Amino acid sequence: MAVEIMRRELSAAALRQAAARSRDANAARRMLAIALVLDGHSREDAAASCGMDRQTLRDWVHRYNAEGLAGLANRRAPGPAPRLSAEQEAAVDRWVEQGPELERDGVVRWRCRDLRERIGREFGVGLHERTVGKLLAKLRFRRLSVRPHHPQSDPAAQAAFKGASRSW
Repeated sequence: MAVEIMRRELSAAALRQAAARSRDANAARRMLAIALVLDGHSREDAAASCGMDRQTLRDWVHRYNAEGLAGLANRRAPGPAPRLSAEQEAAVDRWVEQGPELERDGVVRWRCRDLRERIGREFGVGLHERTVGKLLAKLRFRRLSVRPHHPQSDPAAQAAFKGASRSW
């Protein structure tokens, strides 16, 4: 049984114009196939001339009937659900901003490996080091970091040492 195009607000010529203006080549091809069907061509001929199967054209006609021109564009896949919630990401943001504590974290500057371990301890979520790097990029952190200092360093003694040395 042939599928019928229920939407009639756009004529075949208007569909061709929309296809010419479209930046999405696949959606334009689908618009042209539907325009051919509106012109009276068979579904098989319209599908073959636009490089698709007859059944595929039928599916696109159903989407066009339901959603209009917007239904002819590819939809993005939703992707996997995030492993950390927004609150947990905010906590990681605070950790990186404040820096590590030697007693608690055992390091004087963060590496992805160290953050991964703390995320695992605090939230019970196992992430790969690269995933932690992507999370840091998402939080707008860069790889540049300040030079770490020893927790037992004495800034006053360092300043006195610099002042005592002579410049040549």
